[in-house]
Amino acid sequence: MDAVITYVDGLDEVWRADYAKFVGNSLQQKRFRDWGTLRYLLRGISDCLPFVKDVYLVVSSDSQVPEWVDRKKLHVVLHKDIIPAELLPVFNSCTIEMFLHRIPGLAEEFIYFNDDMFPLALCREEDFFRGGKGVLGMSWHLLAGNMYKKQCKASSDMARKALGKRRSPFFVRPQHICSPMLKSASDKCYEALEDEIMTKSSRLRKPDNPNQYLYLDYMFYSGRLVPERISNKHLSQGVYSGAQIAEFIRKPSTSFACINDVEMTDEKFEQMRQEILAAFEDRFPEKTRFEI
Repeated sequence: MDAVITYVDGLDEVWRADYAKFVGNSLQQKRFRDWGTLRYLLRGISDCLPFVKDVYLVVSSDSQVPEWVDRKKLHVVLHKDIIPAELLPVFNSCTIEMFLHRIPGLAEEFIYFNDDMFPLALCREEDFFRGGKGVLGMSWHLLAGNMYKKQCKASSDMARKALGKRRSPFFVRPQHICSPMLKSASDKCYEALEDEIMTKSSRLRKPDNPNQYLYLDYMFYSGRLVPERISNKHLSQGVYSGAQIAEFIRKPSTSFACINDVEMTDEKFEQMRQEILAAFEDRFPEKTRFEI
C-alpha cells in the first residue's frame, strides 16, 4: 500500500503571493502555518508503517517542498498534476482531497494523511485494510450545525446518491484520523458524481463542499469498509499544553496522535513548537529514506 500526504507551508513566498492575489491578506494562521513536523510524520510512517511502499507529497508548487526532502524517494505531486485548471490555485483541503485518487501510479490501497496526523507506535497492515476493505471508525449523526459537520453531511448525501440510495436525515462521519482509501472506489464515486463534485468544489471552504469523507462514505455504504476504530488520541492545542503533548509523543498510549492547531499568540506558538519538535526528535531521531 501507499501513503499520501497533503502539505502546505504558509511561509512560502510563492504560495503567499498566490493567496494574496486570489484571496487577500487576511490569512488564517492555524490552517496554513508550518510547525516543522513533516519530517517526523515521514519518520513515523517509516518506523511504524514499514509495509508502506511509496509516499506521495501533494503540494501547490515546487517551492513548497522542504530542502531536506530527497525527491528520488519521496514522490512530489503538484496540484496542477491532479486538479482541473479551473479550480487552481486552491487553498481548500476539501477540494484537494477530491482529486487524490488521480495521482499517477497510486496503489489500489493507500492511506491519506493530513500533515497533523502522526504514527507513534508499530502498526499492522490489517489495522488499515482487510480482505480488500478499508478499516475505519464510523459514527452516525443527525445535526449538522457548523461548517465541518455540514461538509460531512454533504459528503454522506452525495455518497448515497452515487450508489442510488435514498437521502437520509442521518449522516455518517468517519473517524478523524488518517484515512485508509481504495483507489477503485474513489474512481467509481468520482465518475458517478463528477459534475456535482466540480460544481461544489471551491478555492476556499464552503459549507456544501464535499471532502475526503465522500469516498470513505461511499466505501462504507457499498460494503467496502470495516467500521472499526484506528487507535488514536486527539490532542487539541487549545486543550493540551506543549509539555503535555510532548509527553504523549515520548510515551504514547495509542498508535496515532492528531495534533490539532488553534489560534494562539506568536509567542505561545513558538514555545509549543519547540516543545513538540524536541519530543518528536526524541521519539524519531533517525533519518529515513525520504531525507537527504
